[in-house]
Amino acid sequence: MSFISLVLLLFGLSSTLAQTTTPPPSCESKNSTSCEDCLSTADCLWCIPTKRCITYPSKTILPPQSLCPLNEARWGLCSMNFQILIITLSVAGALLIIGLLVCIFCCCKCENIGSSRFESRMNRQKDKRKTKQEERKEELKIRHDEIRQKYGLSRASPYARFENPK
Repeated sequence: MSFISLVLLLFGLSSTLAQTTTPPPSCESKNSTSCEDCLSTADCLWCIPTKRCITYPSKTILPPQSLCPLNEARWGLCSMNFQILIITLSVAGALLIIGLLVCIFCCCKCENIGSSRFESRMNRQKDKRKTKQEERKEELKIRHDEIRQKYGLSRASPYARFENPK
């Protein structure tokens, strides 16, 4: 239950834990209780040296040092101090961001590799088509030359037969 309240408080949804029929008891009313009783409400912060249950100052991200030192503050779990919680969440967030950046980099790099492969394949096909076209052109030229020789036409000028009437 405390893990769920921790997650809901992180996302600003701690009000969903509160029952609609009865308002939740204030954190200050749990001062003479234990850490577990204090942290049963997600809005509470337990300070070990003073053994007080304090309403978490939601306007500031971190509770001020004057309220309770970070290494002595407990929130969400009694076994984990606030300082370790912050460090753990920061490392987890950094690893998530690094993992996301690595995935984006790999996707872009793989796409570029695939794109260069595609381009090289297209260039090879283009070169094949070009050589086939040149071969066909050459064959056609040879056939035309054979026909010209057969009928006695010179290749020098296409109008040569008009110049020498027989």
